[in-house]
Amino acid sequence: MGPLDIAHFLAGFVVLLSFSLLYQDRLPPLINTFAAQSLVLALSVAWQAQTQHAPHLLITAGIELGFKTVLIPLVLYWTIRNLKIHRTVEIVVGVGPTIIAGIALVGLSAGLMLRAAAGVGGLAHQDMAFALSVVLLGMLMMVTRRNAVSQVIGFMSIENGLVLAATGARGMPFVVETCVAFSVLVALIVIGIFLFRIRERFDSVDLALIDSFRGERS
Repeated sequence: MGPLDIAHFLAGFVVLLSFSLLYQDRLPPLINTFAAQSLVLALSVAWQAQTQHAPHLLITAGIELGFKTVLIPLVLYWTIRNLKIHRTVEIVVGVGPTIIAGIALVGLSAGLMLRAAAGVGGLAHQDMAFALSVVLLGMLMMVTRRNAVSQVIGFMSIENGLVLAATGARGMPFVVETCVAFSVLVALIVIGIFLFRIRERFDSVDLALIDSFRGERS
């Protein structure tokens, strides 16, 4: 297996874990799956650093490993434990239809990248198609999940897809990597405050119950 084959294998594994995120129906396995996705992404970025001879990408890999593989999952576990959040993931659409929609989005990603990257090599098509798939699957997760914690994980999965796209496109400037790390940290702080306020006001983080409280019944 050549270097490019390994890069594509790792990127494809990130997409597979995006599907696994859609499959989970409890918060602890969902958080574990997100940590696994971030770990594989960190390995993918580190591998790209070697194949592209871009040592600065190791900083991105370290950020992924430290923040989204270790720190953020620990904070999310602490949040659901201390807020006594119900650990079942509330879903809008069943798992089966969601997975089918996810497969359609992956096909759409491949088709779009085939047209958008027509002037570059076939390997770049695969890199960008994988990255766009992760982004779209993250958006799908945010649409089909009602629990605020699961939507937070969907948002961070989208960010994983953006990092995958940037590293596959011959890396990112150091300033972009720093901004990504800072934005994740700020988002984590804001999310923590947001969840505490929701729990304090409504005694729940189920967005459907909050809509009912406002009189917006589905």
